[in-house]
Amino acid sequence: MLEKIKELDVNLLVYLNGLGSEKYDKFWLIITEQLNWTPFFLLLFYLIYRKVGGKQTLYILLFVAILIAFTDQTCNLFKHTFQRLRPCNDPDVNTIIRVVQVRKSFSFFSGHAANTMAVATFLYLVLKRHFKYFGLLFLWPLIFAYSRIYLGLHYPGDILTGYFFGAIFGFLIFLAYRRLKPQYFPG
Repeated sequence: MLEKIKELDVNLLVYLNGLGSEKYDKFWLIITEQLNWTPFFLLLFYLIYRKVGGKQTLYILLFVAILIAFTDQTCNLFKHTFQRLRPCNDPDVNTIIRVVQVRKSFSFFSGHAANTMAVATFLYLVLKRHFKYFGLLFLWPLIFAYSRIYLGLHYPGDILTGYFFGAIFGFLIFLAYRRLKPQYFPG
């Protein structure tokens, strides 16, 4: 059963990664770089600030920081426990995919997918009543994580597992936020 899942994971990677071409490599290298998302984050937190005010925005940022730290450390624990090679470093796979970028760390599960899904889930649950189309926020983890497959850095299973853990952690931190919020922001 596990071999069948691995085979499906590799086949899906080969297909999705194979959709790329050198023409778009530079674009996906820009997408995958977290620092390049800074304008998006600034706009997002400006919009949040306009809706809920400065103190509550800082409170939300505190929870986001805790969430990212927790998600990132859990991801690192899994990576060092399972030690799954990234597709770009796996000799069975790297000869049949387009390797655009190489990283030396392990692959399972994707920290990019987990962190972005955790933050998107948390922010969506906290702010969905304030913004009509806030569900579009989930395009961010989708695009960001696809860049990892495109570049040859993660298997689709790494991404899906990252999404799963990210959504769970985002929801759990939301529950803590909702429980603590009345103490600091009654009404």
